[in-house]
Amino acid sequence: MRKVFLTLFASLMAIAADQKIVGGPYLISVTQRTATVVWVVESGEVTAQAAGGQSAGQSALRSPAFRVEKTTLTGLVANTRYNYEVGGHESVNGSFKTAATPADPFNFVVYGDNRTRHEVHKRVIGELVKHGIPDFVVQTGDMVEDGANNSLWPIFFDIERELLRQAAFFPSLGNHEHNAQDYYDFFPGTRAYYSFNWGNAHFAVINSDIGNAAATKLEKDAFWAEQTRWLEQDLAATQAAEYRFVVAHHPPFTAVASRQGNNPHMTALTPMFEKYHVSAGLFGHDHNYQHYLKNGVHYLIAGGGGAPLYDVDKPPRDILQKVERIENFVKVSVDGKTAHFQAIAIDGRTLDEFDIHGSAQ
Repeated sequence: MRKVFLTLFASLMAIAADQKIVGGPYLISVTQRTATVVWVVESGEVTAQAAGGQSAGQSALRSPAFRVEKTTLTGLVANTRYNYEVGGHESVNGSFKTAATPADPFNFVVYGDNRTRHEVHKRVIGELVKHGIPDFVVQTGDMVEDGANNSLWPIFFDIERELLRQAAFFPSLGNHEHNAQDYYDFFPGTRAYYSFNWGNAHFAVINSDIGNAAATKLEKDAFWAEQTRWLEQDLAATQAAEYRFVVAHHPPFTAVASRQGNNPHMTALTPMFEKYHVSAGLFGHDHNYQHYLKNGVHYLIAGGGGAPLYDVDKPPRDILQKVERIENFVKVSVDGKTAHFQAIAIDGRTLDEFDIHGSAQ
């Protein structure tokens, strides 16, 4: 690992005294040479309440107004940690590491479904940070209960502040984001599906939430067909990578009896995963930990970020590796041809541990 630590001061827009940062700073679209620093400013708010007698027993609705600021840093050096400061404010700073080269080791974490039980979400992130700040975060969706509700996003960003100001963030859409504009505003340049490289690994992030992807069945079917074509082309073009990871919110398999068969569009992708030697699929949606292995592909569900837990009452036994009903996150350390996975519970226990070996074709 290249042990070069540089300090980079970003001269960004000064923040007015009557405005406050309610999100970030955080890093998106990080590559070996570039990184985008984003922060969210609350510039005002609207409150509304039913008029006259209709207001009896109703609390006022609050909707803050946000301004999203960003700047893209270029000319960076691969596998290097940079410190940054926003607008000269000592408390608004952080650091990030640029993407590794194929020869460099790296690490990342996977988690999702933080949307409710904010105190539990806070405990999960606290335990995650205790295990060391990763190079980057893979978020499997459902960051908030309703992605169109402006009042919820500052809660998410406040809980995640210590992590996100120091690690690159690669999100995916969950069904509770509702494909809302806030998602695209807060993570500018992040499409509904996209891919990125880090070290000797390739990541394809897709939008599995067909229900919110379009208004009509015809449009939803067209979206899924287009995204599926893109995914196959993406995987086919990256066979030289040691690892290929697919990230989505909805899993193709589950131990939650009431949800089995709910995601046929994802289950239908598994032959493609096998054909193009996907190392692992990384999912959320089910609020627990699940690990399956089928025809050489690992399937992980790390949906224990804070939302109410679901039972793991009917796991598919023929592919079962481990299931447990507990809040969790997954830490992954990649070094050459070995990727070490460690699923960690909210109480610090190791739930599951295994290695995946590189499979460049």
